Amino acid sequence: MGGSKTGRAGTRVHVVSDVHGNTEALARAGEGADALICLGDLVLFLDYADHSRGIFPDLFGVENADRIVALRTARRFAEARDFGRALWDGLDRERLIEGAVRRQYAQMFAALPTPTYATYGNVDIPGLWQEYAGPGTTVLDGQRVEIGGRVFGFVGGGLPSPMRTPYEVSEEYAAKVEALGEVDVLCSHIPPEVPELCYDTVARRFERGSEALLAAIRRTRPRYALFGHVHQPLARRMRIGGTECVNVGHFAATGRPWALEW
Repeated sequence: MGGSKTGRAGTRVHVVSDVHGNTEALARAGEGADALICLGDLVLFLDYADHSRGIFPDLFGVENADRIVALRTARRFAEARDFGRALWDGLDRERLIEGAVRRQYAQMFAALPTPTYATYGNVDIPGLWQEYAGPGTTVLDGQRVEIGGRVFGFVGGGLPSPMRTPYEVSEEYAAKVEALGEVDVLCSHIPPEVPELCYDTVARRFERGSEALLAAIRRTRPRYALFGHVHQPLARRMRIGGTECVNVGHFAATGRPWALEW
């Protein structure tokens, strides 16, 4: 990465979230920065903008992808689950999904620059990360790291939702937030529980935010709270007390990292 080698004073960090298979842009995401932070959701299971992309249409075709997206968008989650179960009937679901995820992870982790600090998204499979994360990638969940003299805390995964994605946790999520203590930058995949930060204007629904994150922001007052998860949020940033809360963007669609300098 660039860093001080470019002659620039101070520290610059690039932050991405919701990569969802955009390996090409991920390979460029750290250019000109001292470090890359990835807030998860590397896996592309189904692209809601292009139903031909992802694990689901690769297995079941675009027409079935159209159908399941329509059901989920209409918030008919029980019907969507029944439809999905019928498609999977007779197939070794775990083996097929793990094989597809492994292929995606092999490409994406190879594209990560050094150093990268990463945490899991709700669609990721944490058990596979250590197999693919190279020595230049530090995986953190409920843990802290110092970058350029500032302390960054990381909380991975999501909370239980009707989507039933692979890495949703309940009580342990708040425990991970609590374990961080005071940090300068609070990094998570999901946002704090604030309606404007949780509402997706295209999906027309509220995504799950974390009350524990919101309480930690009010209590410990980090300089920044960075997150992703909500692809088209009603508000991309807002201030809570002295904390700047920022949705770093839907990297799969934009291909552009969010930059933090100090």
